[in-house]
Amino acid sequence: EPFSGLDPIGIGTMTEVLRERAVAGVGVVFSSHQLDLVEDVCEDVVIISRGRVVAAGGIDELKAASGRRHLDVEVAGSGGAWLDGTNHHQVIERDGDRVRLLVDESVDLDVLLAAARAAGEVRRFSYEPPRLSELFMEAVQAPQPAKPGGGQ
Repeated sequence: EPFSGLDPIGIGTMTEVLRERAVAGVGVVFSSHQLDLVEDVCEDVVIISRGRVVAAGGIDELKAASGRRHLDVEVAGSGGAWLDGTNHHQVIERDGDRVRLLVDESVDLDVLLAAARAAGEVRRFSYEPPRLSELFMEAVQAPQPAKPGGGQ
C-alpha cells in the first residue's frame, strides 16, 4: 500500500516516482485498496477475491468489457422528471436537475437524449465507462466457481 498515510503532495510524488520507474523499464508491482489511485497510476490490474484471480488485464480493456456505462445528464429546471416513461437504466444519484444513471451498453442514447431535450435545456450529457472501483465490485460479487472436490 504505497499511498497509505500520504497527503496529496506525497501521493503526487509517489505517483511520479512509480511512473518514472515504469518508463525506465522497471517492472512496478504494488497492492492497494485505493482504487482511484490505482486507476490513475496503473495500466494493468489483477483483482483477487477469496484467493482467486477474478479479473485481470488492462484497465481500459476491463472497462470496455463491462457492458455497463454511466450516463450523467443535467436538464435545466427538470428535477430529473424527464426520466419518467424511460427505461433500461438504473438511477444511481439525483441532485437537483442532474441525474447519474447506470445503463446497459445497448441503451439507445438517442432516445434518452430526445427525452431530455423535450424537457428543457440539456446542460450535460456525458456517457462514461465504469470506474475501477465499480469493476472491482462487479468482479468480487460475481458468483465464484466451486473448488474441485466440492469445497469452497
